[in-house]
Amino acid sequence: MLFLGALLLWALTRPFDANGRALHLYSCFWAQLYFYLNPGWHLRVEGRERLPWKGAAVLVSNHESLGDILVLFGLYRPFKWVSKAENFKLPLIGWNMRLNRYVPLIRGDRESVLQMMARCERWLSRGVPILMFPEGTRSRDGKMKAFKDGAFTLSVQQRCPIIPIVLTGTALTVPKHARVFQQAVHARVRVLEPIDPADFAGDVHALRDHVRDLMVREKARMEAERSAGRDRDPRAARG
Repeated sequence: MLFLGALLLWALTRPFDANGRALHLYSCFWAQLYFYLNPGWHLRVEGRERLPWKGAAVLVSNHESLGDILVLFGLYRPFKWVSKAENFKLPLIGWNMRLNRYVPLIRGDRESVLQMMARCERWLSRGVPILMFPEGTRSRDGKMKAFKDGAFTLSVQQRCPIIPIVLTGTALTVPKHARVFQQAVHARVRVLEPIDPADFAGDVHALRDHVRDLMVREKARMEAERSAGRDRDPRAARG
């Protein structure tokens, strides 16, 4: 039923919504239904106002679990996912990804990487943000892996900001290679301040390493707050 709703919305809005904003926001609602309807699942988003409604930006997030996808749809802002090509073959969900014109990627395939970069450049040139996982794949232990260059190359070349996004609490929802969601989820997302690539004089590696260092420190801070029990206190919210 939800896919049929997406198909109908796509057909109705395509003539005047060239970038598919309405369908993407519908997809955000679709993903968030898992949180709305499950009393054991909780999501807290901080700093959403730092994300643009319009204008090019490269959003980068750490990647702990398949559950990150559902969580990051909770940003409720327009963007195009970069996702592995296999996901586009999934019934219903993959079909919806195609309707949204998200960007597929075959990891390790140079031609696919070049096509992905070209598609991302086209979206950014149209003022549509993209969202990438610079680690490339999910972490096995929750620790942030080394970042790949793609997102930061796009930011430098397109002269648009990088917006780091740090999430916690998802590593155990669907651990890597697992197929079953855990019953209890307490996920938290924090959007950090945008970073201007001009401050790094075109040095992709310096920008990449700076962003990763920021995200590693912020993740450690969020996990410390979680351990102290402050992440569930609305008075402790930032952003």
